[in-house]
This record gives sequence, structure tokens and C-alpha cells, in this order.
Amino acid sequence: MMRKFVLLFAILVMFAGQVLASDVVIEQLRLKVPESQVQTWLEAEKQTWQPWLEAQEGFLGRDIAWDPAHEEGQLLIQWATRDQWKAISSDEVELVQRKFDSVVNAALGRSATAESPFPLVLEGELLPLRLPG
Repeated sequence: MMRKFVLLFAILVMFAGQVLASDVVIEQLRLKVPESQVQTWLEAEKQTWQPWLEAQEGFLGRDIAWDPAHEEGQLLIQWATRDQWKAISSDEVELVQRKFDSVVNAALGRSATAESPFPLVLEGELLPLRLPG
């Protein structure tokens, strides 16, 4: 079994230049978003994260989806390169996150300093692939 895995990995590495679609990287985020708060979440995204993202070098766009079975929001944020994405300081991200939380908390009638109403469930990185042929 291990031998098959090693062989498959070697093949993928050998064809990586042909399989990877580009330098584009996708930031993947999943948040716990109750059904009753989906519109609040979307409005806060529109007011805070969207304008900030649009001002970032390398930002290509994003897709937002909601999973009703798990009551989770998913964000797939496309970046031109991983370096451009990772060049953004954590302090800058934290500042936007605090604004986002404040907007959401105000809409929900909670204290502006209350903890994040939509906790992060998953943070990941995806590489787009191209089908061979």
C-alpha cells in the first residue's frame, strides 16, 4: 500500500507543472453560521471584508456559500499568488476581523466587544487543478 502511495506521489510531482492550473491559491474558511443569522453574516461580509479584500494586491475574487445541514458558511478566496496572500500582516487581518465582529454584534444587539458570533471551524489552502487532456 505504501509503495502505491509513493508511486502516485512521484507521478503527481513529475506532472505538477502540467496539472496545476496556475500560481493561483484559494484560501478556504468555514464559519459556524446559524440559519437565523445568515443575512446578518452576509451584510457584515459586504460592509467589512469585501471592500478590504478588493483593496488587497493579488485578490482575484471570492465565492461565499452556506451549508444548511451543518449551519456553516464557507468562503473560497482566490489569490493571484500565495506570496501576495501571505504578505498581508496578521495585525491587518485582525483589525478587519474586529470591525466585522463589531458590525455583527451591533446587528444582533450584543456588546460590540463580545466574542466572535461566527467562530472559525476550518482554515485551509487549496490549489486549483486542471483535468488532464
